Amino acid sequence: MSMASRVFGRTGIPVSEIGFGAWASGGTWGEVSEADAKAALHAALDAGVDFIDTADVYGDGRSERIIGEVIAARGGERPFVATKLGRRLDPHLAEGYTAQAMEGFVDRSLKNLGTDTLDLV
Repeated sequence: MSMASRVFGRTGIPVSEIGFGAWASGGTWGEVSEADAKAALHAALDAGVDFIDTADVYGDGRSERIIGEVIAARGGERPFVATKLGRRLDPHLAEGYTAQAMEGFVDRSLKNLGTDTLDLV
C-alpha cells in the first residue's frame, strides 16, 4: 500500500497526506540526537512521506541542515520541503522584513538544505 497524496494548493504538485514535522529535529525544545533525528526522517521517507515542514529557527538551522544531509545521502527524487523564515529577526518587528533581510534568510536556508531552490517559504 502506498502513501495517499493530495495536490498541494495551486502548485499542481502532489505530496503525501502525511508530512514530517521537523521541529523536534532542531533539538532546541528537548534533546534529540542528530542520529535519532536522521533515523526518524529516514523512516518517514521510507514510509512514503514526501512532504517535510521545517524552519530556519528550528535549532538555529540544525533541522534544515539535517534534512539537507538526509536528502543528499538518499539521492533519488527529492521530497517537497516547506521552510519558514523571518523569526530570527531581532527585534522581531514587521519593519525588519526588508528585501535584504529576506534574501539573507533565503540564502541561509538554501545553504542549510543544500539546494538551489526552496519549494515553499
